[in-house]
Amino acid sequence: MQLGERPVHHAYNGMAATELHGVVWQKSRHSNSQGSCVEFAKLPGGSVAVRNSRHPEGPALVYTRAEIVAMLAGVKDGEFDHLTA
Repeated sequence: MQLGERPVHHAYNGMAATELHGVVWQKSRHSNSQGSCVEFAKLPGGSVAVRNSRHPEGPALVYTRAEIVAMLAGVKDGEFDHLTA
């Protein structure tokens, strides 16, 4: 956290990703060179924030740990493969 930044006490859907101070954003190593990807950050309390890497100052969507676990299980099982076919 940088000087003057406040820790996030209540993250909510649609908040500016720049307001999530002290989090570490991570994108997949499979991301393409045009920067078309999403980034994830673990929040205090276990929630996960998601943002568009092309608009890092834009809104963040916040999900519970259980929601992320369910989504990742679906991805691993191929449930969303039709979206990119």
